[in-house]
Amino acid sequence: MAYKINEECTACGLCEPECPVQAITEGDPIYIIDPDKCVECDGHFDEPQCVAVCPVDAPQPDPDHPKK
Repeated sequence: MAYKINEECTACGLCEPECPVQAITEGDPIYIIDPDKCVECDGHFDEPQCVAVCPVDAPQPDPDHPKK
Protein backbone atom coordinates (compact mmCIF):
# COMPACT_ATOMS: atom_id res chain seq x y z
CA MET A 1 0.00 0.00 0.00
CA ALA A 2 1.06 3.57 -0.47
CA TYR A 3 2.40 5.55 2.46
CA LYS A 4 1.01 8.74 3.94
CA ILE A 5 2.55 11.29 6.26
CA ASN A 6 0.71 11.74 9.53
CA GLU A 7 0.40 14.73 11.86
CA GLU A 8 3.67 13.85 13.62
CA CYS A 9 5.51 15.42 10.65
CA THR A 10 7.79 18.24 11.70
CA ALA A 11 8.16 19.51 8.10
CA CYS A 12 11.93 18.98 8.28
CA GLY A 13 12.08 18.11 4.56
CA LEU A 14 14.38 15.08 4.87
CA CYS A 15 11.96 12.77 3.08
CA GLU A 16 11.32 14.76 -0.08
CA PRO A 17 14.73 14.36 -1.77
CA GLU A 18 14.95 10.68 -0.74
CA CYS A 19 11.84 9.58 -2.64
CA PRO A 20 13.00 7.82 -5.83
CA VAL A 21 9.73 8.59 -7.67
CA GLN A 22 9.19 12.17 -6.46
CA ALA A 23 5.92 11.25 -4.73
CA ILE A 24 6.56 13.59 -1.78
CA THR A 25 5.83 17.30 -1.92
CA GLU A 26 5.79 20.10 0.60
CA GLY A 27 2.33 20.76 1.93
CA ASP A 28 0.93 23.18 4.43
CA PRO A 29 1.80 22.51 7.20
CA ILE A 30 3.21 18.98 6.59
CA TYR A 31 4.63 17.04 3.66
CA ILE A 32 2.31 15.00 1.44
CA ILE A 33 2.79 11.68 -0.34
CA ASP A 34 0.90 11.27 -3.62
CA PRO A 35 -0.62 7.77 -3.27
CA ASP A 36 -0.82 7.39 -7.06
CA LYS A 37 2.96 7.83 -7.35
CA CYS A 38 4.12 6.04 -4.18
CA VAL A 39 5.69 2.64 -4.91
CA GLU A 40 6.90 1.98 -1.34
CA CYS A 41 10.39 1.99 -2.86
CA ASP A 42 9.78 -1.52 -4.27
CA GLY A 43 12.46 -2.17 -6.85
CA HIS A 44 14.53 0.74 -5.55
CA PHE A 45 15.34 -0.02 -1.89
CA ASP A 46 14.67 -2.67 0.77
CA GLU A 47 12.51 -0.27 2.78
CA PRO A 48 10.66 2.97 2.04
CA GLN A 49 13.24 5.74 2.15
CA CYS A 50 10.83 8.23 3.68
CA VAL A 51 10.53 5.86 6.64
CA ALA A 52 14.30 5.36 6.82
CA VAL A 53 15.09 9.09 7.10
CA CYS A 54 12.13 10.40 9.10
CA PRO A 55 13.15 11.37 12.63
CA VAL A 56 9.59 11.06 14.01
CA ASP A 57 8.09 8.09 12.13
CA ALA A 58 5.53 10.25 10.32
CA PRO A 59 5.33 8.13 7.12
CA GLN A 60 2.92 5.26 7.72
CA PRO A 61 1.18 2.71 5.45
CA ASP A 62 -2.05 4.16 4.09
CA PRO A 63 -4.84 1.57 4.34
CA ASP A 64 -6.98 3.72 2.01
CA HIS A 65 -4.49 3.09 -0.83
CA PRO A 66 -3.56 -0.60 -1.12
CA LYS A 67 -0.95 -1.78 -3.59
CA LYS A 68 -2.14 -1.98 -7.16
